[in-house]
Parts: sequence; C-alpha cells; structure tokens
Amino acid sequence: MNRKLLSLLILLFTGSVLLAQDKMLDPDEIMTNRKLYPSGLMNLQWRGTSDFYTWQDAGSLIQGNLRNETTDTLLKTAAFNETLEKQGISPVKRLPFFDWKDESTLTFLLKNKWFDYNLTSGSLNLFNIIDTLAENSDMAPETRYIAYTIDNNLFVADGKHQIQVTHDSDKGIVNGQTVHRNEFGVEKGTFWSPKGNLLAFYRMDETMVTEYPLVDITTRIAQTTPTRYPMAGMTSHQVTLGIFNPANGKTVFIKTGEPAEQFLTNIAWSPDEKYVYIAILNRDQNHMRLNQYEVSSGEFVKTLFEEKNDRYVEPLNPMVFVPGKPDRFIWQSQRDGFNHFYLYDTGGKLLGQLTNGSWVVSGFYGFDAAGKGLFYTSTAVSPLEKRLYYLDLKSGKSTLLTPETGTHNPVIRKDGLCFISRFSSRQVPSAIYAGNQKGSQVKSIFTSPDPLKDYNLGETSFFTLKADNGTDLYCRMIKPANFDPNIKYPALIYVYGGPHAQLVTETWLGGAGHFLNYMAQQGYVVFTLDNRGSANRGFEFESIIHRNLGVAEVKDQMQGVAYLKSLPFVDSTRIGVDGWSYGGFMAISLKLKNPGVFRVATAGGPVTDWKYYEIMYGERYMDTPEQNPDGYKEACLMNHVDKLEGKLMVIHGALDGTVVWQHSLQFLKACIDHRKQVDYFVYPTHEHNVMGIDRAHLFRKLADYYKENL
Repeated sequence: MNRKLLSLLILLFTGSVLLAQDKMLDPDEIMTNRKLYPSGLMNLQWRGTSDFYTWQDAGSLIQGNLRNETTDTLLKTAAFNETLEKQGISPVKRLPFFDWKDESTLTFLLKNKWFDYNLTSGSLNLFNIIDTLAENSDMAPETRYIAYTIDNNLFVADGKHQIQVTHDSDKGIVNGQTVHRNEFGVEKGTFWSPKGNLLAFYRMDETMVTEYPLVDITTRIAQTTPTRYPMAGMTSHQVTLGIFNPANGKTVFIKTGEPAEQFLTNIAWSPDEKYVYIAILNRDQNHMRLNQYEVSSGEFVKTLFEEKNDRYVEPLNPMVFVPGKPDRFIWQSQRDGFNHFYLYDTGGKLLGQLTNGSWVVSGFYGFDAAGKGLFYTSTAVSPLEKRLYYLDLKSGKSTLLTPETGTHNPVIRKDGLCFISRFSSRQVPSAIYAGNQKGSQVKSIFTSPDPLKDYNLGETSFFTLKADNGTDLYCRMIKPANFDPNIKYPALIYVYGGPHAQLVTETWLGGAGHFLNYMAQQGYVVFTLDNRGSANRGFEFESIIHRNLGVAEVKDQMQGVAYLKSLPFVDSTRIGVDGWSYGGFMAISLKLKNPGVFRVATAGGPVTDWKYYEIMYGERYMDTPEQNPDGYKEACLMNHVDKLEGKLMVIHGALDGTVVWQHSLQFLKACIDHRKQVDYFVYPTHEHNVMGIDRAHLFRKLADYYKENL
C-alpha cells in the first residue's frame, strides 16, 4: 500500500477514535440519561426447575433456554390485555412484574389485586385482594395470605376477608413495620411461618420516645411533621413480638421479658411452626442471647447460646434450618473475627464451624433441594469482590462457582443444580451467565456494551497503602481526562469511612460512579480510601473505631493525603475533601483536625455531635454520652471549630430524619460563636440525601464550589 495513503488512513482512523471518545459527562445527563448506565435483563428469574429462564421488557415476557441460543416471546401486552378485558379488567400500558408460581403459572399484582395467570390455558384467577391504602405487603407461603399495614395498624387478607389484626389509635404504637431504625438486619416487620398458617409481627411502642420536629415548608404556613427519634443516651422505644393466627383471629404475644429496652432481632420459625426464635440483644449491644419461645403460649423455652464482646455484638441474619433436618440450623457470626457459618442443633449444641478464614461471608443464597449444601458469596478471593460458592455440608468443602473477577449477584434455581450470575467488574459493565453446581459455565446470557465508550474518562487505578499498624488500606484513583504528568493537578478526596460501607469495589467504574468521573473530567485527581472502620474486612478492622469515632479513620485518611502529596502531578496546596452522612462527619473532621492541609471541604448531612444521633447505631459504636464522655467530646465537631480555616460548605436536607437538621445548625452556631465563616446550603424538601432530578443541582453545586475555591 502507498505509504502516504497508509498514513492518511491511520490519521483518519485515530482521529475518528479520538472524536468518538471526546464526550464529557454532564450532571443533568447523569440523572436523566439511562443510556449512561450498563444495560441488563429486567426481572430475570428461573422458570421453576426447568432449563428455561425469563425476563421482561416493557411489552413482553421473554424466555431463554440453557440448551441453545433460541429465545421465545411468551406473552405480549396486547395478548395479556385481551385476557384482562375478558374479565372486565382495564388494560395496562405495560406488563406488570411476574413471578413464577410453577412452570406454567405466573403470579402478579395489578393495583391492589393478586392474580394467577396460566400461560398454557390463558386463564386468569383472582386469589387475593388487599386494601388500596395497603403498605408493607407480605405474602405467606402456601396459604398465600397477605399481611399489610395501613398507617400504624396491621391487617391480613385471607382471600375472602380483610382482617384487622391490631387496633391501636395512638400513632406512637406501630405494628407490622420495621423497628430499631432498621439496624441489626431488620428490613421488615412481618414474618410468616413456613407453611403460612401463622404470622409473627413487630409491635413497637414509641410513646415514650421524644418527638423530633421536621419542618415542611411546602404549605403556606409551614407545618411540623414530627418523627420519634431516640437520641443516644435517651429513652428508647419498646418492642414486642406478636403471633397472629388467621384461623381463630387470636394474637399471642411472646414473653420476651425485661428490660423493656432491648433489641428483638433475627426472627425465625421452626419448620413445624411450633416455636419462634429471637436473637435478643441488650441495649449495650455487647450481649446476645438466641432464645426459643413456644408459639401457642408465648412462653420462654430456653436460650440456645449466647455471644458476648467487649465492643459489640451485631446479629444481622436469622437462623436458617437445613431442609429435611428440622433439628439442624445454620447461624452466621463474626465471633472469630470474620463473618462465618456455624452449624447447630436445636438443643443449642455447636456441631461445627462450616467456613473459616480471614475473609467474610457476604451473603446466603439458600440450599439445594436435597439440603446437602448451601450457596453463599464471600470475599475469600479479595475484599473487593463477591464470588459465589457452594458449600457441601457433609464434607465441609466449598467450591468456587464464579471464577470471573468481579462482584456477583446470583439467582439460584430451586433445585440448586444451576444458577444465574449477574456480575460486573472494572472491565465488565454488566454481564449475565448461567453456571452449574460444579462451577462450570453453562451459557453466556447477556453482556452489556460499554455505555461510556464515547466519553473521555480518566484512568482509574486500584492500589493499597498501609495504616500505621501495617494494615492494608484499599484505594482508588481517577486521573484527569487527557492526563499530563507534567501538570500539577488539584486533588479531590471522596470519603465515607463508616461501618457497613465500602467505596472501593471490583465493580463497574470501581464503585466510583458517574459524578466522581465527571469531576476527574473537570481536571481533578479524584481519590478514595477505605479506612479502618469500613466494611468487609472483618470485625477488628471495622470495630477499631469503637468509642472513638473520627480518630483511626482520620489517621488512615491522612495516609492517603501523604501519598497524594508525594505524587509529582498533585498540587499539594490544592487538596479538597467531600463526603455525605458519616462521610460528612469525616470531611469536617479532616478539615478541622488538620488545619492547612485541605483548602476546601464539603460535607452533606454531617453528623456533628454523636449525642444527637439515634441510639441503635450511635450507642453501638460510641456507647452512651454518660458512659463515654471523652469519646463524645473528641468526636463533637463543635469542639474543633476554632481551628477552621479556608473554605467549608455544609449541605443539609431540611426533612432529614436520619441525621437531623440540628447537627449542621448547631455546627453553624458554633462557627458564628467563634467568628468563623462557613458556607451553607439547604435542600428544603429533601430528606437524608438529595434524590431525583435535584441531585443534578447538588452535583453542580459541588462542582462550582470546587471550581471557585480549589
């Protein structure tokens, strides 16, 4: 080929590549353009125990086959509407979400009515109705009764009647909803027995808890919408567990005893529905008892075992009975320093530790049909990943089922012989494949294209630094787009730093998200470090912060600062730090405790004084203000305001019921008292985070602040 022609072709090709990758992210587009995010398959699930799996788009239910590449459209909106109209039901614009009852029958909710739809016959069966005001609906196995709440009371729909279970007129008493402010793994307030004959439910008495005023300014005269908020060291709510029998309409309350201020967590039923098990945690959160109670009388039977720790015990998962063995159950605990599985009998005897190692079990995904083994995800390969394993209960051997690097979210087929994994990594935006119990990949189902291939993104890298005790700290850095090593760039640190969170992960974009990549495009070195106190590294790593929040975490973050300062392409005089919630507490802590280091800091929804935070989370990590006055004093940011210099912007949602507005207002008052200038911005109609389209406004607010001041 002619060399001039070849040069011209190379120039044209490279030029087209550059043009194809010169797009810039935009805050509004980040919040509105779904195409910026990896694609996938919606409502992906197995069709019973067959080799078929299904997913949905807006207008179709589609089926795939493990044995070949064919797909079939099982149902379209038009055909579905024909069936609805024959029953006198108004047509739908898009298909509802379906669940497979069996291999031929779909279950779905339409408005407030539950139906079965038989694909073979095309028949439609209405099997239950709930009230149009219903919330927190929970369907029972087998009987298909539905528990739900209206306001603060609990109801059950049995297919023929709407049964009101509780009749509390005082809004301070709440039934059938989450308790303990969703701590200790509490995600709901109703718990059906295995066959669906009985319903356990939480009853939370909050009448003794102080009402905290949240201000709604959308009315002409602003109104308060009070929430019960138990602050650290103050009176907590009291929780009991009721057992409702739909057959006779009677409720028995479990006799969990005194003191009334204790945490009832990890509710579980015996397979025969005769007993209920509760992990009861004392208010100090350092002593847990797994108790058995008789359902018919509510009487205490026995304590199976106890767990104690000088720092805290945090039960997060209920016991799970082994199929076919009603006297054997699995318990999760981090008693040896890492979350692992333990096998017990119902007499309370420990039969063995099933998993062990310096890594954590991160998820339980059920048993195979024979009850010979279970499926779980863990960090055994890397603290940054979640891989799927099968554990043989007899041999104790674990088999890695997902060899692909990344974070896996599996869907296990009911017989346990196959699974579908949805996963991502830094290299893979989103992928779906099917595998078997032996760890072999059976079929690649879907791979998302790179949604950001046309965008000019900076390079993302992972690495580790050392804490002062030699512990590895995982870090992520995003270099500016069009990076030039000869330029001195400002650095932006994004921080969270608190328990139950991990920012540096082997997922798409390394867990950074679009906004941090946008900031890198604006010319910042964007850096994140998961300090001691954050999740998925074991109990010692996470609990080192106990009674001294903001000490070890700040030390670790400063290791990151020292690293940034050592880089020839970082301007050490232009370092900023941003965080929200615990990260807001961290951002201000870093700013105040290291004067002269951070030119700019921004903090959203920050905890500024832990005595204003709620009991369940706050006392776990800090004890009470009376028990730990020195820890509370050191962690109170108002006590460090005198060291404020440079630029600081605090942001808060006026309706924040998690980190109440009082935190940042008290901080403002301290700044005024010390004659310190601080910038402040409020989102009047938002709660703990700024969500929806207003989040684009938040992104611009932050970007503009750093552009003007850093």
